[in-house]
Amino acid sequence: MPVNSGFASLSDHLLGVTMVVYALAMLGYAAEFAFSRFGRTSGELLAVQHRTVASPAVGVLVAAPDRVPVTVGADATEADASGGGMVGSGPTADPAAVALAASRARSAERVAEQAALAALMAGDGADPPTPTRALWVGRIAVVLTVLGWAAHVGSVTARGLAAGRVPWGNMYEFSSMITLVAVSVYLVMLTRARVRWLGVFVMLPVVLYLGFAGTVLYVAVGPLVPALNSYWLKIHVVAAIAASGVFLVSAVTTVLYLLKDRWENRLAAVAAGRADASAAMRTRGGIMMRLPTAASLDRLTYRVIGFAFPVWTFAVIAGAIWAEAAWGRYWGWDPKETWSFITWVIYAAYLHARATAGWKGRKAAMISLLGFSALFVDYYLVNLVISGLHSYAGVK
Repeated sequence: MPVNSGFASLSDHLLGVTMVVYALAMLGYAAEFAFSRFGRTSGELLAVQHRTVASPAVGVLVAAPDRVPVTVGADATEADASGGGMVGSGPTADPAAVALAASRARSAERVAEQAALAALMAGDGADPPTPTRALWVGRIAVVLTVLGWAAHVGSVTARGLAAGRVPWGNMYEFSSMITLVAVSVYLVMLTRARVRWLGVFVMLPVVLYLGFAGTVLYVAVGPLVPALNSYWLKIHVVAAIAASGVFLVSAVTTVLYLLKDRWENRLAAVAAGRADASAAMRTRGGIMMRLPTAASLDRLTYRVIGFAFPVWTFAVIAGAIWAEAAWGRYWGWDPKETWSFITWVIYAAYLHARATAGWKGRKAAMISLLGFSALFVDYYLVNLVISGLHSYAGVK
C-alpha cells in the first residue's frame, strides 16, 4: 500500500506540537512547585518563627527573633508582660537561677525548632496549603497535558493512516506509543487520586523519550518488515507497549520514593537532635514537602508494578507463540527473548519479595530499578547494539 504523504506530514507536525505542549505542561507542574514554595506554604515556617501563641501546656512560650516559639517547662521562670525579660531577673534575682532558666529556654527553643522544621518539611501525604496562583498554574498544566495527549493520539493515528497499518512497527513508533501510554496512565490516575504532584516527574522522561525518538530513532513512514506482518503484531507488541509505559511510571515513583525516604531520614535526625537542619532544607524544601510520604510512594509503586506485570507476562507468552509461527520454535534464547525473560524474572522477584518476605522500602526499590534497567537493555541495547533475530526492529 503506498504511503499517504499528507497523513505522514500531519503525523510529524502533530508530534512536534505534542513535544512542545508536553514541555510546557512539565514547566507548569514545576512552576506550581515553585509558587507553592514561595507562597503561603514556604512562608509558614517564617510565620511560625515570629509568632507567639499561648500554649495549653504548663509554662509559657518564649519567642526570639528568627526562632520558633517554644514551651518552657513549669520549672522555668515566666516571661514578663513585655515578653523580653524574666520574672525574677531584676537586681535581687539569683544569677545561677537566671542562667539555668536561660539555658533551658535556649535548649527548648532548639528542640522545638527542629521539631517544627521536621513537621513542616516532611509532609503527611495530604495536600499542604497551596496559594491560589499555584493552584491555577497546576490546573493549566493539567489542561496542557490533556491537549498534548490529544495531539499525541492524533500523531499516532495519522501515522497509522499514512502507512495503512498499525503504527508500532519500528523503534520510533514504539517509543511514541510507550510515552503515550505513560501519559495516559498518569491522566487516569489523576481522575482517581490527587497525584498532580506526579506530573512534572512523568512529563520529564516523556519529553526526553519523545525527543530521542524524534531525532535518533526517527524513520519515515513505510511498510512493515515482512517478518512483522502478522496479526500477532497487534497482540504481542500492544501488550509490550502497555506494560513498558506503566513500568516507566513505576520507575518514576521508585526514584521519588528513594528521594523522599532520604529526606525523611534526614528530618528524623534533625528532629531528634542528631543533626542540624541544612540550608537546602530551609530554602529548597518545597518539592519534597509536597510529595506524599515515602510509605505512600512505596505502596503506589507496588500497585503500579502489580498492574503492569500480568500485562508483561502476556506479552512474553504472546511473543513465544508468534516466534513459533514465524520461526518454528517457541523459544530460542535470542537476545531479545533472553532480556525479556530477565525483565520478567526481576519484576516477579519484586512482587514475590513484597508478598512473601515482606520486603518494602529501599530493598524493594532497588529491585524495581533493576527491573526497569533490564527493560531498558531489552529495548535499546538489544535493538541497537546486539545482533539477533529482532534486529529488524531497529531504526533502519
